This record gives sequence, C-alpha cells and structure tokens, in this order.
Amino acid sequence: MKLVQLSRDALLKPLQAVTGIVERRHTLPILSNVLIERTADALRFVATDLELQIATSCPLDKKTGEPLAITVSARKLVDILRALPDGTEVSLEVANNRLQVKAGKSRFNLQTLPAGDFPTLADPGPPQSSFKISQGAARNLLALVQFAMAQQDIRYYLNGLLLVTEDKEIRVVATDGHRLSYAVTELAAKHEKTEVILPRKAILELARQLLEGDEPLEVAIHANQVRFKFGDVDLTTKVIDGKFPDYQRVIPTNYEKSITLDRDELLRALQRAAILSNEKFRGVRWMLTKDSLRISCSNNEQEEAQEELEVEFNGDPLDVGFNVTYLLDVLNNVSAGKVVCSFGDANSSMLITLPGREDFRYVVMPMRI
Repeated sequence: MKLVQLSRDALLKPLQAVTGIVERRHTLPILSNVLIERTADALRFVATDLELQIATSCPLDKKTGEPLAITVSARKLVDILRALPDGTEVSLEVANNRLQVKAGKSRFNLQTLPAGDFPTLADPGPPQSSFKISQGAARNLLALVQFAMAQQDIRYYLNGLLLVTEDKEIRVVATDGHRLSYAVTELAAKHEKTEVILPRKAILELARQLLEGDEPLEVAIHANQVRFKFGDVDLTTKVIDGKFPDYQRVIPTNYEKSITLDRDELLRALQRAAILSNEKFRGVRWMLTKDSLRISCSNNEQEEAQEELEVEFNGDPLDVGFNVTYLLDVLNNVSAGKVVCSFGDANSSMLITLPGREDFRYVVMPMRI
C-alpha cells in the first residue's frame, strides 16, 4: 500500500526536525523508530524518548487513500534520504511489515514495528499558564544560560533549566553548583507566577531548532509537561520534579570592586593562557592591582602562561582563582562588546554583568590554585 510520494527534500526536512532526540541504542527498540502517520491531507512524524516528544507534519497536495500509520528506524530513513540526490522523487510503500523506499532505480526495504505500540506522551489538558515570545528572543535567552546546566549530576534538578514567569517577565536560570547563569526578558502581558525545571535535553533541542527572527514561539506550561509550538514543530517535554536552588541568594548585590573589560580581548587572553592550564583542574589566577589585571595558568610540568590587561582599578589588590572553562563559556555566549567583572574578596565568587543592562547575571565560584 502506497504511503506517500514526495520529493526527497519535503520528506527530509520534517524528519530531521524530529529525529534529533532519537537515541541510537535503547532498551525499547521502538524508541529508535519514528512514527509516520498519513491523514487525509498531511503526513505526520513523531519521535520520543519517553521524556521528550517532537511532532511535525508536511501537507499533502492531493487527498490520499485510507489513514495509515507505521514506525520505522529514524536514523536509517534519514540516512537513506540524505544519500539521495537533491530533488529526487521518493515513494514510500508499506507491505508485509516492511517500508519500501523507492527513488529512481534505488530500492530500500526497512523493517517496521506496529504504530499501536509507539508510546506517546499523554495529553495534559488545559495549561496552567501560556505565553508567546519571538523565536529569536527565546533563542537568545537560552544561549545566555544553557551552558551552565549540569550534566548527569546526582542532584537531578540541576540537570536542566529553571523557567519562571511572573508579571511581565520570563526568567531562566541554570547552575551546576560551581557557576550560575541568570537571564530575563519582558513578556507582552502579565502572568501568574509559575516555575518549572526543564530537562537539559529538551533545552538543547529547542535551542538547536529555534530560528533567529520574529517568528512566534508558543509556550504552554502544564502541571508536569511544557509544550513548545513553533513553525510546524510541536515539542513537548516532561518537567523535572524537584526544588531548584534559591538563585537570588547566590547572586551578589554588594560588590564594590569592579572592572570593565573588552570581551574579545579578555576571551583571547584567557584562551591563550588556558593552553598551559592543568588539564584536570583548569585553574586560572586573576591578580588585580592598580590599573592592571594579570592572568596566569600553570600545569604539572611547571609550564606557565601569563597575560596582562590594562584596566581602570584603584582598589585593594586581589588574588583569586577560577575555572578557566567557566569563564570561556560565558564569554563565548554573550554578544556584548564589554563585560563588567565584580569582586568581593579572595574567597568570594565573581559576578559578570553587561554594562548598562539588568537582564543578565553570571556568577562563578572561586577555586584554590
């Protein structure tokens, strides 16, 4: 039975939108598959890993036969379509528990699994809160914090991002216990306060797919799910159940020592110094004296790198260490020309902000070097 006949590109685009979350090796074989559903006027694709689900569809020009649904290996189908020449007409046919892909003189027979066995996330019902934001604004917001999320931390609530809506603001916060990143942007309308922790994988996938521009992103927050709709894509994720740390207590408000630095100049100096840093601890020393910042890294082979930057500073000297990777992460992800670094004492965290802006805060804990 013919499932559909479309151009390679018309099939590949929606498939690539959903297959990014498919795990290569899974205990449930069907989770390596993509669900393909044909309705009267559209072809729908769904992928899931039980925590995260992405669905999208492409319209069909002409009415096709009976509704039909199958699941097939997501990676294999994408790899086949990628390997075909641009503009190729592709036919998908289902017979004897196989999906046959035909294109020119090429034929591929893929094993299928029943669509009825495919697990989809339950419909959560009406949302507790919902809002719209441009894809570009959401993408920029995520870029400012996502690098600070923990990876496989036993404190599972750190392996994600805190999303808070309150009044006319949306706040996002990520921390791995050693550094914290906070960003905020305005919403068009007022909202009740809601807080959810979104899993790391959902955030990375969302950031990968959102466009730079004014196209809308619709966000619906439910009790245990959050749904993102943009373009033809519908991304639904379960939320992490846990108590996120009190980020407002972590962000310093009373630092008196501060220096303003050119972001590119600081980034390049840290990149050079990091070449000779200890590969395990990645420590970098900041020695602040009158109108001078000296940056140094050393390693177990007694090799050392030193950089010196001119700054406007007239306070007490300061000698403090940080993880250089945490500093490179933030400098690579903010787009401002200058950054402001504020300090307490040698045992206090550093606060990085952007001049004249209240919408971003980055806190890095000190380390002994």
